[in-house]
Amino acid sequence: MHPVLIAGYVALFVAVGIAFLAVNLIVGWLVRPRMPNTEKLEVYECGEPTIGSSFVQFDLRFYVVALLFIIFDVEVALFFPWATVFGKATQLTDPALQTVQADGMLTPAATGLLRELGVKKPAVPETLGPLLTPTISEARAIEATRGEATPQQALGRWSVARTGSLLARTAVVDMAAFFAILLVGFAYVWYRGDLDWVRAVAAERSA
Repeated sequence: MHPVLIAGYVALFVAVGIAFLAVNLIVGWLVRPRMPNTEKLEVYECGEPTIGSSFVQFDLRFYVVALLFIIFDVEVALFFPWATVFGKATQLTDPALQTVQADGMLTPAATGLLRELGVKKPAVPETLGPLLTPTISEARAIEATRGEATPQQALGRWSVARTGSLLARTAVVDMAAFFAILLVGFAYVWYRGDLDWVRAVAAERSA
């Protein structure tokens, strides 16, 4: 999908959301009754009458729990882009997916997957270097598929699948390292007792 078209969809979504909110606020302002009194103008919290001043000291433990939530739980959002890259990469390795045409060019499906992975000018990867050089067994597999495809097409399909496989493996290693670091940090704050609501409990454990 063209970036301009995507930006147009996003702008349309934002405009409809703003218009929907504005219309509801204006209609509510026009039709709702206005009968202010002393009781309605009082400050309330969840329907309960307030007791004392609102300027009171807040327990720091609430802040610590919120901070730990942001540090550890919100980082789970990083799994979504990783899962997208991993999914697109594994699709390139699917034997049922036609990635290279008879003329040696990429199919529209493979081109779309590579564009979604961030490749600006998708093309069939060249079989150069140790990572993109077929082994003897892989060369025999390529030879076996030449009955239904041209040599260039068979080699191109292997090259695209090999690239997808390497990218998927890199994504797995990357996410495993990220998850390991996250678990080490979680174990550290757990050992320090930061997850205990009462820090005295942590002191007793260490003693």
